[in-house]
Amino acid sequence: MMKNSVFSQKIYPYLLAAYRWYLRTPERSLDEAYQTALKIKEIEDKHFDGNRIDRDSSKYSSSVMDYFESDLKKLLKNARMRLTEFKASRWFSDESNQKAAAKAGIEYPSRSSILEKLRFIDQVISKYTTLDAEITSSALVNKSANTSVDSAIAQPIAPKIAAQNFERKPRGKTDTTGVLPRSILTTITRLQVELDPNAEQNVVKNFRQAQKRTIISIRFILLLIIVPLLTHQLSKFLVVGPLVDHFRTSETVQVFLNAEMEEEALEELQKFEERIKFETLIINAPPLSNEKIEDQIKKKAREIAEEFRGESSQAIKNVFSDIFSVAAFIWLLLISKPSIMVLKDFFDNVVYGLSDSAKAFIIILFTDVFVGFHSPHGWEVILEGISRHWGLPANRDFIFLFIATFPVILDTIFKYWIFRYLNRISPSAVATYHNMNE
Repeated sequence: MMKNSVFSQKIYPYLLAAYRWYLRTPERSLDEAYQTALKIKEIEDKHFDGNRIDRDSSKYSSSVMDYFESDLKKLLKNARMRLTEFKASRWFSDESNQKAAAKAGIEYPSRSSILEKLRFIDQVISKYTTLDAEITSSALVNKSANTSVDSAIAQPIAPKIAAQNFERKPRGKTDTTGVLPRSILTTITRLQVELDPNAEQNVVKNFRQAQKRTIISIRFILLLIIVPLLTHQLSKFLVVGPLVDHFRTSETVQVFLNAEMEEEALEELQKFEERIKFETLIINAPPLSNEKIEDQIKKKAREIAEEFRGESSQAIKNVFSDIFSVAAFIWLLLISKPSIMVLKDFFDNVVYGLSDSAKAFIIILFTDVFVGFHSPHGWEVILEGISRHWGLPANRDFIFLFIATFPVILDTIFKYWIFRYLNRISPSAVATYHNMNE
């Protein structure tokens, strides 16, 4: 009882502070969005005479405009995220929460003040409603005629780019044949573009677009990896860990989460007992009494129990931490739709830009690892590792059923993708794949 009282005295201030922080979420989010809008307005007034931040401005060079656009993109993203947080917190904030805030000594700003801030934020952000679309479109591959023009421009720089761009997108049935051979049309198009006086500027523009696409894609991939891992660790050590440790400190708590843990502990204890007798025989020492052997076994049993109690606690922490991690991953996907489009185009360019032999090599490597002859052993290790990570018993029937069905389904999907899409986009890669696979 005394322990619970001391724990309450230590934890209560932190819980109260966290509750106050939660109640202030709408006000805090709106203030951050308002301050971000003020920063954008300050840049406009100081450097662009109160007008929107635009690359068409003749006052600054291209490098300076890249700097301003980078800051603008960060500020716009922060403002929109804070507005989304404000709307979500207002949706969850009902009359009971407002009364609780009043009891906690928290005063919400007046309605007129909120409306004034929202009006100012919308006034600043509305100027840049097309900025994300411009950035995304600049990173995406040029469509239709622009694709062939750009590939022809890049022909003197990289002879294979035109052929790769030609295979980049699926062609319809009406595009498979023509009056003239496609190579002749491509040559004519390349000559037309090379005679264009703006060809050099287009090459530089396309390079900058590809550079932006690569930077955005790599940064988004790193976020998809770092954010869930960081969320898992922080939630485990700051939220889930203390709560689980508090409720599992009693000696009456079950040590083993499943029968496999108990069998593993018994096996370890039996090996320890056999090791004691074996070492006694090796060194020709006088045999230990039953009481001493029993004391050593009891001591080892306590150590094993403490070890498995900690392992059980870690498994419970992993379950809840993984939930937080998955939620953070889904949240990141929901707020990053433009980045997902850029990432998809980035992978399309990387994959379809590979040579036929490289495509075939990657397909064979991927299929052999996941659906090949030796893949069941890998799936078994993965499923057993996941079960141990969550403290679940490794159900052999489920594992064997999964191995008997999932790789087969995956192999069918691979074959359908090769037949339906890759065979139409890059038939030479499919031919190389079949030759290498034979």
